Amino acid sequence: MIQTIPAFNLALSFIPVLLVLVILYRWSLASRTAIYALARMLLQLILIGYVLTYIFDSNHSGFIMLVLTVMLLASSWIALRPVKDKQRQFYFKALGSIALGGITTLVLVTQFVLELQPWFLPQYMVPLAGMIFANSMNAVSLAAERFEAETKNNISYETARRTAMNASMIPLINMLFAVGLVSLPGMMTGQILSGISPLIAVRYQIMVMCMIFGSAGISAACYLILLKPDK
Repeated sequence: MIQTIPAFNLALSFIPVLLVLVILYRWSLASRTAIYALARMLLQLILIGYVLTYIFDSNHSGFIMLVLTVMLLASSWIALRPVKDKQRQFYFKALGSIALGGITTLVLVTQFVLELQPWFLPQYMVPLAGMIFANSMNAVSLAAERFEAETKNNISYETARRTAMNASMIPLINMLFAVGLVSLPGMMTGQILSGISPLIAVRYQIMVMCMIFGSAGISAACYLILLKPDK
């Protein structure tokens, strides 16, 4: 049984956060951006806690589809945050790429691996979609930022694409190397804490790692392919 964290105990987890903010400030780095991001994180998580309670009690597929659509649109917008040249066409390319890699993987996992009944079961559909879209977003973001940097140095499209794809895959490959040795991922940890057998939790985590790696890699590759200049 997972215990409730008292508010004071939760506040203690901000001690290392404050240390990092002090370092950023003293080193004249983006401390304001970090503070803004932390404030948004707190607000968004508090709000989503209430929203998810309503979503999980919902039994309407249309509402779940609306939630997934909002998640997809938001992830596509955030993916281009590091890119200086934020043209509208790039947003639609990011949207199409994350949709292709993310939705395809989400359908595969929820309908064929887990065989959800009903197909839109919120307790599974929403968290899995969040993991897929978030990691696809990060992969596209890294690929977009590196591709822009490479092309500004007059690097050929093929070389820039290769460099950008490699950069986008580094966190994913590191994650595969680290899982089970350095880290126990969130889903697996949560299941173990709730009393589920580690052997069952491992199967779920393998599924999660495959879906994250696949969806993120496909999304990054699609985005870079869509950036190919017309000859």
